[in-house]
Amino acid sequence: MTRWPITLLVVLLVAGCGGLGPSAADQPNTLVTMGFGLPDEHATARVAVFKQRRPDVDLRINEGVFDEQQFLSSVAAGDPPDLVYADRRKLGGYAARGAVQDLGPCLRSRQVDLGQYREAAVRQVTYRGTVYGVPDFFTVRVLILNNPVLREAGVDPAALLAGDWKALAEAAAALARVQDGRVQRIGFDPRMPEFVALWAKANGADLLGDEPHLDDPRVVEAVRFAADLVRAQGGWASFKAFRDTFDSFGANNEFVSGQLAAMVMDSWYVNTLAANSPDVDVTVAPFTDRRGDPLTEAGGQAWAVPKGARHPELACEFIATMTAADTWVTAAEARRDALAKKGKPYSGTFTANRAADERIFNEVFDPRGIRVLQQGVEVVRSVQDEAFALPPNPAASDLVRSWESAVTRVLFGRQTPEESMAQAQREADRAIVRVGGR
Repeated sequence: MTRWPITLLVVLLVAGCGGLGPSAADQPNTLVTMGFGLPDEHATARVAVFKQRRPDVDLRINEGVFDEQQFLSSVAAGDPPDLVYADRRKLGGYAARGAVQDLGPCLRSRQVDLGQYREAAVRQVTYRGTVYGVPDFFTVRVLILNNPVLREAGVDPAALLAGDWKALAEAAAALARVQDGRVQRIGFDPRMPEFVALWAKANGADLLGDEPHLDDPRVVEAVRFAADLVRAQGGWASFKAFRDTFDSFGANNEFVSGQLAAMVMDSWYVNTLAANSPDVDVTVAPFTDRRGDPLTEAGGQAWAVPKGARHPELACEFIATMTAADTWVTAAEARRDALAKKGKPYSGTFTANRAADERIFNEVFDPRGIRVLQQGVEVVRSVQDEAFALPPNPAASDLVRSWESAVTRVLFGRQTPEESMAQAQREADRAIVRVGGR
């Protein structure tokens, strides 16, 4: 039996799953992507634009979620894909590790003007003054209120403000239905632990600045408030178990069924409601900080070129094409037409490219008199340019895991907010030292 050295086995395994692989190494017009799929016309129509311009390119789209470990291993083995499509929050970490390339020369050569992109998105792809990615979609977070449920309970939807924490807690308790320890309706869902940065910011704290501030008293207070909200509505185990039963992407979703009174949610869910339950009676409103000022957090993906990519110039051309305003408008039209054939409305396309959005919502968007679109899209667009975003950090992936795990421990009652966030801060400090961020 042949015994292979362990290091050689690792390299062979990585080469087989991470990037191009030896068989494609010498093919000059091959592009391999990671983390990008073709779920709808937003993807397929944009890819078609590129293929029309470059029919000579063998574009290999490895569909599936982005696998961070596989990506980093492929870079370490010298066999990365040509392009990656990843969460913008984590791009700074890849840049700090030298896993992605400076895109400045590429963008200049292709005359890509990042000045027309939303500032929050550009900040997320810029690490120590160097641009490492090009933003793609752009999401924000808003309140979605179930009008019939609120009115039945005597709560005016216009008066339910996320910034008044005392009133919000009282309203959530009044709206919730819990019987014999079983949740029958959620009064208010704070969407924790995913939205901890938003709640911290609402309380005046930046979860992550130049350094993490996970144990800041204002962060601790925000975590305690959200955990108390959940505890008053049956406790995390019952709360989450009930939430997991929602038909969130169907016609009998939690707003139609009355299983939920209100929540803070990503803006793409407005599109989902319009497509699956166009007659749903909801109000979309801005989330606010404790002073009552509108507040939202931006998120989305970005395109980047890994270190060691075999075809960086071709990858740059692909990125520039996929994120151009003309390409986005083509995709929006294709999406609208495909939905129309199914009898469904086109809810708009929210991108990080302001010029693209202006054209989409002036030329393509057609709410068809559907209230959730007419009212909801206006609110979403009104808060986009004021959005904040978590800044790039060398240990971004580790930090996200630390604070989400910390909030989860509090939700389960395993630690107090002070204990759990202090532990998360220690974990974050170690992670930053480990990746050389200090």
